[in-house]
Amino acid sequence: MSDKGVGVARIEEFQELRPLLFSISYRILGSVTEAEDAVQEAWLRYEASATTPDSPKAFLSATVTRISIDVLRSARVRREEYVGPWLPEPLLTDPYQDPERSMELADSLSVAALLLLERLSPLERAVFVLRDVFDFGFREVADAVGRSEAACRQLLVRARRHMDEGRPRFEADRKTRDELASRFFDALREGDVSSLRNMLADEASLVGDGGGKAPQLARVLVGAESVARLLASAFPRMARADVACEPREINGQPGAIFRDRGGRVLHTLVLDVLDGRIRAVRVVINPDKLAHLGEVADAHAVDREVRRAPRPAL
Repeated sequence: MSDKGVGVARIEEFQELRPLLFSISYRILGSVTEAEDAVQEAWLRYEASATTPDSPKAFLSATVTRISIDVLRSARVRREEYVGPWLPEPLLTDPYQDPERSMELADSLSVAALLLLERLSPLERAVFVLRDVFDFGFREVADAVGRSEAACRQLLVRARRHMDEGRPRFEADRKTRDELASRFFDALREGDVSSLRNMLADEASLVGDGGGKAPQLARVLVGAESVARLLASAFPRMARADVACEPREINGQPGAIFRDRGGRVLHTLVLDVLDGRIRAVRVVINPDKLAHLGEVADAHAVDREVRRAPRPAL
Protein backbone atom coordinates (compact mmCIF):
# COMPACT_ATOMS: atom_id res chain seq x y z
CA MET A 1 0.00 0.00 0.00
CA SER A 2 1.28 3.49 -0.83
CA ASP A 3 2.03 6.07 1.87
CA LYS A 4 -1.11 7.92 0.80
CA GLY A 5 -3.15 4.74 1.12
CA VAL A 6 -1.76 4.07 4.59
CA GLY A 7 -2.61 7.62 5.59
CA VAL A 8 -6.20 7.31 4.39
CA ALA A 9 -6.59 3.97 6.15
CA ARG A 10 -5.31 5.44 9.42
CA ILE A 11 -7.72 8.36 9.19
CA GLU A 12 -10.63 5.97 8.67
CA GLU A 13 -9.52 3.73 11.54
CA PHE A 14 -9.11 6.70 13.83
CA GLN A 15 -12.50 8.20 12.97
CA GLU A 16 -14.16 4.86 13.67
CA LEU A 17 -12.47 4.64 17.07
CA ARG A 18 -12.81 8.32 18.04
CA PRO A 19 -16.07 7.84 20.03
CA LEU A 20 -14.47 5.10 22.14
CA LEU A 21 -11.29 7.12 22.68
CA PHE A 22 -13.22 10.20 23.82
CA SER A 23 -15.42 8.15 26.13
CA ILE A 24 -12.39 6.53 27.79
CA SER A 25 -10.61 9.85 28.23
CA TYR A 26 -13.67 11.72 29.52
CA ARG A 27 -14.26 9.14 32.24
CA ILE A 28 -10.63 9.36 33.31
CA LEU A 29 -10.54 13.17 33.26
CA GLY A 30 -14.10 14.39 33.85
CA SER A 31 -13.40 17.16 31.32
CA VAL A 32 -14.81 17.46 27.81
CA THR A 33 -12.15 19.89 26.61
CA GLU A 34 -9.24 17.92 28.07
CA ALA A 35 -10.63 14.66 26.67
CA GLU A 36 -10.94 16.21 23.22
CA ASP A 37 -7.33 17.42 23.46
CA ALA A 38 -6.18 13.96 24.57
CA VAL A 39 -7.91 12.33 21.61
CA GLN A 40 -6.32 14.81 19.22
CA GLU A 41 -2.89 14.15 20.71
CA ALA A 42 -3.48 10.39 20.33
CA TRP A 43 -4.20 10.96 16.64
CA LEU A 44 -1.00 12.95 16.18
CA ARG A 45 1.03 10.13 17.73
CA TYR A 46 -0.76 7.54 15.61
CA GLU A 47 -0.23 9.56 12.46
CA ALA A 48 3.48 10.00 13.25
CA SER A 49 4.08 6.33 14.12
CA ALA A 50 6.57 4.71 11.73
CA THR A 51 5.04 1.26 12.20
CA THR A 52 1.53 0.00 11.65
CA PRO A 53 0.16 -1.57 14.85
CA ASP A 54 -1.49 -4.98 14.69
CA SER A 55 -4.50 -3.53 16.48
CA PRO A 56 -5.29 0.17 15.95
CA LYS A 57 -7.89 -0.10 18.74
CA ALA A 58 -5.33 -1.38 21.24
CA PHE A 59 -2.70 1.15 20.15
CA LEU A 60 -5.01 4.17 20.23
CA SER A 61 -6.77 3.14 23.45
CA ALA A 62 -3.42 2.69 25.17
CA THR A 63 -2.15 6.00 23.80
CA VAL A 64 -5.18 8.04 24.87
CA THR A 65 -5.13 6.36 28.29
CA ARG A 66 -1.49 7.26 28.92
CA ILE A 67 -2.08 10.83 27.78
CA SER A 68 -5.14 11.08 30.05
CA ILE A 69 -3.22 9.71 33.03
CA ASP A 70 -0.53 12.37 32.55
CA VAL A 71 -3.16 15.11 32.23
CA LEU A 72 -5.00 13.88 35.30
CA ARG A 73 -1.84 13.95 37.41
CA SER A 74 -1.31 17.62 36.63
CA ALA A 75 -5.04 18.34 36.98
CA ARG A 76 -5.00 16.94 40.53
CA VAL A 77 -2.76 19.82 41.59
CA ARG A 78 -5.10 22.37 40.02
CA ARG A 79 -8.16 20.79 41.62
CA GLU A 80 -6.60 21.02 45.07
CA GLU A 81 -6.51 24.79 44.55
CA TYR A 82 -9.96 24.98 42.96
CA VAL A 83 -12.33 27.60 44.39
CA GLY A 84 -15.40 25.87 45.83
CA PRO A 85 -16.78 22.43 44.92
CA TRP A 86 -15.43 20.79 41.75
CA LEU A 87 -17.88 19.13 39.34
CA PRO A 88 -17.09 17.44 36.01
CA GLU A 89 -17.78 19.28 32.76
CA PRO A 90 -21.34 18.53 31.63
CA LEU A 91 -21.65 16.09 28.73
CA LEU A 92 -24.84 16.05 26.68
CA THR A 93 -24.22 12.91 24.63
CA ASP A 94 -21.82 10.01 25.06
CA PRO A 95 -20.55 9.34 21.52
CA TYR A 96 -19.72 5.70 22.27
CA GLN A 97 -22.68 3.34 22.14
CA ASP A 98 -22.75 -0.34 23.08
CA PRO A 99 -26.33 -1.62 23.45
CA GLU A 100 -25.19 -4.72 25.32
CA ARG A 101 -23.52 -2.62 28.01
CA SER A 102 -25.68 0.49 27.93
CA MET A 103 -26.50 0.37 31.66
CA GLU A 104 -22.86 0.17 32.78
CA LEU A 105 -21.84 2.90 30.36
CA ALA A 106 -24.64 5.21 31.53
CA ASP A 107 -23.87 4.64 35.22
CA SER A 108 -20.17 5.34 34.72
CA LEU A 109 -21.02 8.62 33.00
CA SER A 110 -23.17 10.05 35.80
CA VAL A 111 -21.89 13.00 37.79
CA ALA A 112 -22.03 10.98 41.02
CA ALA A 113 -19.91 8.20 39.50
CA LEU A 114 -17.38 10.67 38.09
CA LEU A 115 -17.08 12.30 41.50
CA LEU A 116 -16.53 8.89 43.03
CA LEU A 117 -13.77 8.18 40.51
CA GLU A 118 -12.02 11.28 41.86
CA ARG A 119 -11.20 9.22 44.97
CA LEU A 120 -8.97 6.91 42.92
CA SER A 121 -5.35 7.42 41.94
CA PRO A 122 -4.82 8.13 38.21
CA LEU A 123 -3.65 4.54 37.63
CA GLU A 124 -6.55 3.03 39.59
CA ARG A 125 -8.97 5.22 37.69
CA ALA A 126 -7.56 4.23 34.29
CA VAL A 127 -7.55 0.51 35.14
CA PHE A 128 -11.12 0.67 36.47
CA VAL A 129 -12.38 2.55 33.41
CA LEU A 130 -10.70 0.22 30.92
CA ARG A 131 -11.57 -3.03 32.68
CA ASP A 132 -14.92 -2.50 34.41
CA VAL A 133 -16.48 0.12 32.12
CA PHE A 134 -15.14 -0.85 28.68
CA ASP A 135 -14.41 -4.53 29.35
CA PHE A 136 -10.80 -4.54 28.10
CA GLY A 137 -8.79 -7.68 28.81
CA PHE A 138 -6.08 -7.51 31.47
CA ARG A 139 -3.32 -7.77 28.87
CA GLU A 140 -4.72 -4.72 27.04
CA VAL A 141 -5.11 -2.85 30.33
CA ALA A 142 -1.54 -3.68 31.35
CA ASP A 143 -0.18 -2.47 28.00
CA ALA A 144 -2.20 0.75 28.28
CA VAL A 145 -1.01 1.74 31.76
CA GLY A 146 2.51 0.31 31.56
CA ARG A 147 2.14 -2.13 34.46
CA SER A 148 2.14 -5.92 34.73
CA GLU A 149 -1.13 -7.83 34.60
CA ALA A 150 -0.67 -8.80 38.25
CA ALA A 151 -0.19 -5.16 39.22
CA CYS A 152 -3.30 -4.19 37.26
CA ARG A 153 -5.33 -6.83 39.06
CA GLN A 154 -4.24 -5.32 42.38
CA LEU A 155 -5.02 -1.80 41.15
CA LEU A 156 -8.48 -2.99 40.11
CA VAL A 157 -9.13 -4.61 43.50
CA ARG A 158 -8.32 -1.32 45.25
CA ALA A 159 -10.36 0.70 42.75
CA ARG A 160 -13.39 -1.55 43.12
CA ARG A 161 -13.16 -1.36 46.91
CA HIS A 162 -13.17 2.44 46.83
CA MET A 163 -16.00 2.52 44.31
CA ASP A 164 -18.11 -0.03 46.18
CA GLU A 165 -17.78 1.94 49.42
CA GLY A 166 -19.61 4.87 47.90
CA ARG A 167 -21.06 3.52 44.66
CA PRO A 168 -24.17 5.53 43.83
CA ARG A 169 -27.45 3.83 42.98
CA PHE A 170 -29.81 5.39 40.49
CA GLU A 171 -33.47 5.20 39.62
CA ALA A 172 -33.72 2.06 37.51
CA ASP A 173 -37.10 3.02 36.05
CA ARG A 174 -36.25 5.66 33.47
CA LYS A 175 -39.90 6.63 33.00
CA THR A 176 -40.36 7.27 36.73
CA ARG A 177 -37.14 9.28 36.84
CA ASP A 178 -38.06 11.44 33.86
CA GLU A 179 -41.59 12.06 35.14
CA LEU A 180 -40.15 13.24 38.46
CA ALA A 181 -37.73 15.54 36.63
CA SER A 182 -40.58 17.02 34.59
CA ARG A 183 -42.57 17.79 37.75
CA PHE A 184 -39.43 19.23 39.34
CA PHE A 185 -38.87 21.73 36.53
CA ASP A 186 -42.55 22.71 36.56
CA ALA A 187 -42.34 23.40 40.30
CA LEU A 188 -39.06 25.24 39.79
CA ARG A 189 -40.61 27.64 37.27
CA GLU A 190 -43.58 28.25 39.56
CA GLY A 191 -41.50 28.66 42.71
CA ASP A 192 -43.62 25.98 44.42
CA VAL A 193 -41.77 25.30 47.67
CA SER A 194 -44.13 22.57 48.85
CA SER A 195 -43.89 20.56 45.64
CA LEU A 196 -40.12 20.92 45.50
CA ARG A 197 -39.78 19.86 49.15
CA ASN A 198 -41.89 16.76 48.54
CA MET A 199 -39.71 15.72 45.60
CA LEU A 200 -36.44 16.08 47.50
CA ALA A 201 -34.89 13.43 49.74
CA ASP A 202 -34.59 14.55 53.38
CA GLU A 203 -30.81 14.98 53.07
CA ALA A 204 -30.87 16.37 49.53
CA SER A 205 -27.99 18.65 48.63
CA LEU A 206 -27.52 21.60 46.29
CA VAL A 207 -23.99 21.98 44.91
CA GLY A 208 -22.77 24.84 42.74
CA ASP A 209 -19.51 24.91 40.76
CA GLY A 210 -18.49 28.43 39.78
CA GLY A 211 -14.74 27.91 40.13
CA GLY A 212 -14.38 31.45 41.46
CA LYS A 213 -15.29 32.77 38.00
CA ALA A 214 -19.06 33.10 38.40
CA PRO A 215 -21.59 33.67 41.19
CA GLN A 216 -21.91 30.53 43.27
CA LEU A 217 -23.19 29.26 46.59
CA ALA A 218 -20.98 30.03 49.56
CA ARG A 219 -21.27 26.39 50.62
CA VAL A 220 -23.02 23.15 49.79
CA LEU A 221 -26.62 23.42 50.92
CA VAL A 222 -28.06 20.32 52.64
CA GLY A 223 -31.63 19.47 53.63
CA ALA A 224 -34.89 19.34 51.66
CA GLU A 225 -36.36 22.45 53.29
CA SER A 226 -33.30 24.66 52.71
CA VAL A 227 -32.78 23.46 49.15
CA ALA A 228 -36.46 23.84 48.23
CA ARG A 229 -36.66 27.38 49.61
CA LEU A 230 -33.53 28.56 47.82
CA LEU A 231 -34.63 27.05 44.50
CA ALA A 232 -38.16 28.41 44.81
CA SER A 233 -36.78 31.86 45.55
CA ALA A 234 -34.12 32.00 42.83
CA PHE A 235 -35.64 30.49 39.70
CA PRO A 236 -38.86 32.54 39.36
CA ARG A 237 -36.68 35.66 39.63
CA MET A 238 -34.42 34.26 36.94
CA ALA A 239 -37.47 33.80 34.71
CA ARG A 240 -38.31 37.48 35.17
CA ALA A 241 -34.82 38.23 33.86
CA ASP A 242 -35.73 36.15 30.76
CA VAL A 243 -33.57 33.18 31.75
CA ALA A 244 -34.94 30.15 29.91
CA CYS A 245 -34.84 26.54 31.11
CA GLU A 246 -34.12 23.94 28.40
CA PRO A 247 -34.59 20.40 29.79
CA ARG A 248 -31.86 18.07 28.52
CA GLU A 249 -30.30 14.78 29.53
CA ILE A 250 -26.84 15.56 30.90
CA ASN A 251 -24.31 12.86 31.79
CA GLY A 252 -27.09 10.32 31.31
CA GLN A 253 -29.24 11.99 33.98
CA PRO A 254 -32.23 14.37 33.85
CA GLY A 255 -31.08 17.96 33.74
CA ALA A 256 -31.36 21.26 31.94
CA ILE A 257 -29.37 24.01 30.27
CA PHE A 258 -30.28 27.52 31.40
CA ARG A 259 -29.83 30.33 28.88
CA ASP A 260 -29.96 34.13 29.09
CA ARG A 261 -32.27 36.17 26.87
CA GLY A 262 -29.69 36.08 24.10
CA GLY A 263 -29.64 32.27 24.10
CA ARG A 264 -26.19 32.10 25.71
CA VAL A 265 -25.41 29.31 28.18
CA LEU A 266 -25.74 30.48 31.78
CA HIS A 267 -25.41 27.17 33.62
CA THR A 268 -26.36 23.51 33.61
CA LEU A 269 -28.31 21.66 36.27
CA VAL A 270 -28.35 17.88 36.85
CA LEU A 271 -30.55 15.78 39.14
CA ASP A 272 -29.63 12.59 40.98
CA VAL A 273 -32.78 10.52 41.47
CA LEU A 274 -33.08 7.56 43.82
CA ASP A 275 -36.14 5.74 45.17
CA GLY A 276 -38.51 8.31 43.71
CA ARG A 277 -36.76 11.30 45.31
CA ILE A 278 -34.12 13.79 44.20
CA ARG A 279 -31.06 13.35 46.35
CA ALA A 280 -28.79 15.95 44.73
CA VAL A 281 -29.07 19.03 42.53
CA ARG A 282 -25.76 19.94 40.90
CA VAL A 283 -25.20 23.21 39.05
CA VAL A 284 -22.19 24.05 36.86
CA ILE A 285 -21.82 27.78 36.22
CA ASN A 286 -18.03 28.02 35.75
CA PRO A 287 -17.75 29.52 32.23
CA ASP A 288 -14.63 27.46 31.50
CA LYS A 289 -16.73 24.29 31.83
CA LEU A 290 -19.55 25.51 29.59
CA ALA A 291 -17.75 26.80 26.50
CA HIS A 292 -18.12 23.49 24.63
CA LEU A 293 -21.91 23.90 24.85
CA GLY A 294 -21.97 27.20 22.96
CA GLU A 295 -21.55 30.90 23.63
CA VAL A 296 -21.43 31.52 27.39
CA ALA A 297 -23.48 34.18 29.17
CA ASP A 298 -22.12 36.86 31.49
CA ALA A 299 -23.22 35.19 34.72
CA HIS A 300 -22.34 38.22 36.86
CA ALA A 301 -24.53 40.51 34.74
CA VAL A 302 -27.44 38.06 34.89
CA ASP A 303 -26.96 37.70 38.65
CA ARG A 304 -27.16 41.48 39.13
CA GLU A 305 -30.39 41.60 37.14
CA VAL A 306 -31.86 38.66 39.05
CA ARG A 307 -31.04 40.27 42.38
CA ARG A 308 -32.99 43.39 41.34
CA ALA A 309 -36.07 41.28 40.59
CA PRO A 310 -38.68 41.15 43.41
CA ARG A 311 -38.37 38.12 45.64
CA PRO A 312 -41.43 35.84 45.42
CA ALA A 313 -43.51 35.21 48.53
CA LEU A 314 -42.85 31.69 49.84
